[in-house]
Amino acid sequence: MNMEASLTARDRVGIQDFVLLDAYTSESAFLDNLRKRFHENLIYTYIGTLLVSVNPYKDLDIYSKKQMDTYMGVNFFELPPHIYALADNVFRTMQSEFNNHFILISGESGSGKTEASKKILQFYAVSCPSTKLLNNVRDRLLLSNPVLEAFGNAKTLRNDNSSRFGKYMDIQFDHQGGAVGGHILSYLLEKSRVVHQNHGERNFHIFYQLVEGGEEDLLRWLGLERNCKHYSYLVQGDCAKVSSINDKSDWKTVRKALSVIEFSESDIEHLFGIIASVLHMGNIKFDTDSRGYAALSNNQEMHWLLGIPNQVLQHGLTHRKIEAKTEEVFSPFSVDHAVFARDALAKAIYGRTFNWLVSKINESLANKVNSFSDSSRKTVIGLLDIYGFEVFSVNSFEQFCINYCNEKLQQLFIQLTLKSEQEEYEVEGIEWEPVPYFNNKIICDLVEEKFRGIISLLDEECLRPGEATDLTFLEKMEEKMGGHPHFVTHKLADQKTRKTLERGDFRLLHYAGEVTYCVVGFLDKNNDLLYRYGKEVMRQSKNAIIRHCFPYSEPDTKKRPETKTATFRVYVAFFSFCLFSPSCPEPRPRCVVLPPPAHFDDVLVRHQMKYLGLMEHLRVRRAGFAYRRKYDIFLQRWYKPLCPDTWPNWKGTAAEGVQRLVKHLGYKSDEYKMGRTKIFIRHPRTLFATEDSLQVCKHQLVDGFNNSAFTNEFLHCVISVATKIENCWRGLLARKERERRRRVACLLISFFPRFIKGFMTRHQPACVDNSEYLAYVRQNYLTRLKDNLPKTVLEKDRWLTPPPIMLEVSQILKKIYIRHMVRQYVRGITPQRKAQLLLKVQTSSMFKGKKENYPFSVCRPFVDTRISESTTLYCCLFGYVPVVKYDRNGFRPRVRQLIFTQEAAYLTEEAKIKQRIDYSSLKGVSVSNLSDNFLILHVLCDDIKKKGDLVLQCEYLFEALTKLSVIANKQNSISVVQGR
Repeated sequence: MNMEASLTARDRVGIQDFVLLDAYTSESAFLDNLRKRFHENLIYTYIGTLLVSVNPYKDLDIYSKKQMDTYMGVNFFELPPHIYALADNVFRTMQSEFNNHFILISGESGSGKTEASKKILQFYAVSCPSTKLLNNVRDRLLLSNPVLEAFGNAKTLRNDNSSRFGKYMDIQFDHQGGAVGGHILSYLLEKSRVVHQNHGERNFHIFYQLVEGGEEDLLRWLGLERNCKHYSYLVQGDCAKVSSINDKSDWKTVRKALSVIEFSESDIEHLFGIIASVLHMGNIKFDTDSRGYAALSNNQEMHWLLGIPNQVLQHGLTHRKIEAKTEEVFSPFSVDHAVFARDALAKAIYGRTFNWLVSKINESLANKVNSFSDSSRKTVIGLLDIYGFEVFSVNSFEQFCINYCNEKLQQLFIQLTLKSEQEEYEVEGIEWEPVPYFNNKIICDLVEEKFRGIISLLDEECLRPGEATDLTFLEKMEEKMGGHPHFVTHKLADQKTRKTLERGDFRLLHYAGEVTYCVVGFLDKNNDLLYRYGKEVMRQSKNAIIRHCFPYSEPDTKKRPETKTATFRVYVAFFSFCLFSPSCPEPRPRCVVLPPPAHFDDVLVRHQMKYLGLMEHLRVRRAGFAYRRKYDIFLQRWYKPLCPDTWPNWKGTAAEGVQRLVKHLGYKSDEYKMGRTKIFIRHPRTLFATEDSLQVCKHQLVDGFNNSAFTNEFLHCVISVATKIENCWRGLLARKERERRRRVACLLISFFPRFIKGFMTRHQPACVDNSEYLAYVRQNYLTRLKDNLPKTVLEKDRWLTPPPIMLEVSQILKKIYIRHMVRQYVRGITPQRKAQLLLKVQTSSMFKGKKENYPFSVCRPFVDTRISESTTLYCCLFGYVPVVKYDRNGFRPRVRQLIFTQEAAYLTEEAKIKQRIDYSSLKGVSVSNLSDNFLILHVLCDDIKKKGDLVLQCEYLFEALTKLSVIANKQNSISVVQGR
């Protein structure tokens, strides 16, 4: 059903292009048309090339493969409105013009923007050319969505799957239209959600997916329990369980997606280790010590935190490092400061990990297809899934940034609409009539104007010295913006308005309506500070992702980092550039309108019509002419039967034919204009009258055709031939089905009796009756055994249980296979591995059954040295381990390195030797039977100037002591004593 033909059903299904709405200035008429279509499950409607979607909150059968095929390669207005029509039109225009294009998805929070972007990606995945390499790119593009949703989406009060970050995706195409790559840009992740959620909201999905869906072995390895209520960061919203979310199923989807996107097993382990560490970090509690400073009250969580030595991490969470000229001083935190430092570290870890995740996905999506030599021939379709406008009962810094972005995009949206409309009229030589519209530049300037805007004042207050607070920021806004028509506070409001505002609130009159923001937390969230000492602590992690996210190359300057709003403003400027870039001449915006499920809420939809600017867009489209179509389409495809001169065939140009047609129809001169390539019709009623005439004409043509004697004879002949072809085809199908059934019946008749008799005599000696069945049993067992062989020597007891007839054979095969695995294992042992195993044996003789945490060391490999390749020492190294050395006076911890050579042991700080211990002066080593990792090196101390015994703590305690024992015993006898 094409656009023009559907006009005959306009009373039942409404107008499918609002440009054809006669009362286009009436909001009620606009709303009535949306409602009428919504109740018929027609959720898409055009405003020219703009697509409006009304979210039905239920599954509609309009997104099948058949629907995609229907909309592929079809004229934009030829079929009913659909998101596939928009996607196909952008794709074909990109191919024909070889230009980049841009699809903007906007709408309120929960309106379905993320789902719309998925539908566009799915359409391109099906419609693009298919090869093995292109299919890999397609799969990664599609599966990047569930991964980003797991780590970047959360339940809010408006939406159970709300995007808490902005996403811009480039889909890259080659000259043949194949998807060869992509790139994702994320911005403004709502990191504060990691440590705090409002009532009725959840943390990011991945936390709940890991706890609820993670395998038992994985949870045990991460030290997690399968109960979200045990983790402080997951229960603040008091809704860990959501009926519409299946965390277990989503967990499986994410795990599969990570594998397809080519995350290594090591990356996946480290990634989930970080997620678990954030949960453990939230459970760390602080008490006040005797001096009034913060001290950890529960140390058991520290064991699971990113492989950082407990003492180092504990010191980092309770102290701040202050640098004064050449000295470093550690200042202890109060309990409140310690909680702030813990939460800031958790947010920084998650935020940087999310950025690493996006970068890793981009590496997987990078264009690796060299289908053309000139890289400049690559074209791009940009897909911007922006935040929706948010208005909650309490609106904070995040809602301010989100709504500012929507305000800015609304401004760009109106400018784009006017610009594209103006250009079309100029190209066609049609005079343009300016349209009055609300220009929200005044609101954008209120927020972003230099030196006077809210963002500038907020940054200034964050950076200025002194006691800056949220309330001083509010006072400065009142001073600078008092009297602005779109800004009001409790102090500036009149008596009536003052009753609706708290003293810490300010209200902005956005394009979409009034929003009241609570100023509490604005400065902290805008600063987003992380103590430098916290970064230093993170660099000692054994987690590869954490070391990548907190690199040593990151400058530790004393200059304050950029504020969050300053960074966000850069992203908004980038999108503005994309929309107005010469390389992207035809952006395609799409708006999403949100009614709640089960009914059409007039008030809510009317509100969204306003803030999405739909009426303004319609007025702009209708400023000149309601309908425009190319001459050849208007004449040849639709309306040429209405004029005797153009029917059945027109020999002249399309423009001349259209001119002859409209003259015959009696169009008045003010009802239409002839452009260079298109006809422009001013009023919808003119088009409706033309469409009604066409319907009448069609009936007349059919009646005339039916009255022809020749036609009747011809139709009779066609029906007769068609009937014969149908009969032959049905006969062929029936004969094939009969032959298939005959073969199956013969098989069943001959096979099943023998099979049943063989089963009944299976325990008897082999004979004619059971030979076939026993052969089947043997073959079946060997086939299953081949697919279920043990993978390692440790799995040797996992052997498939044999049937009685195969018992002896199974035992022989098991011995042969185990011998084979052992032989393979022995041959695969390297000299380095053999040395490690010998050290393990030595360690076992020293510590097995004597020290509490010895079992945890069994799975950890011993290495010859842990010094990096760039380090050079002028001695023969035997081993190296990092340690924490405690001063004898005050027991202050110091990070050191313990190095064993053939001659002596050295205690160093980076490249500086702090102490040398000759093996001849080493009396012995003491350790406790607990899991404290302490060791004491007892040194002969005849000289009073020598430092004496060393008190050390080492994460690699067993490795260090074993190596020390081996090398020292070559010099003289040494004993390792178990303390009490």
